[in-house]
Amino acid sequence: QVQLIESGGGVVQAGGSLRLSCAASGGTFSTNTMAWFRQAPGKEREFVGGISWTGAPGVADSVKGRLTLSRDNAKSTLYLQMSSLKPEDTAVYYCAARVSAILSPETTDFTSWGQGTQVTVSS
Repeated sequence: QVQLIESGGGVVQAGGSLRLSCAASGGTFSTNTMAWFRQAPGKEREFVGGISWTGAPGVADSVKGRLTLSRDNAKSTLYLQMSSLKPEDTAVYYCAARVSAILSPETTDFTSWGQGTQVTVSS
């Protein structure tokens, strides 16, 4: 299994943008389907978006049009770029991986998780 470390979180003003990174080590990054989830206080962890190992992306409706995902297999890194941020985007953002070609929105389908990075959008 890969080990995952997220970075790039912080405080951002509403309407701004941010870029998160997820660096993987161990395992084989290129054969992992990667995803971002987020969890706001008092809420369940929810799927934000991801990219399968074949490069097929998937994005949640709540962030569609505001989210750009990419992965650099040479650097074993997954990226999330989000624009037009809203206060409701405030959450801890987690990177996750699964050894499968299928992108899933279910937390239970992912076997590796990062520690999370806090994103706070101020109004």
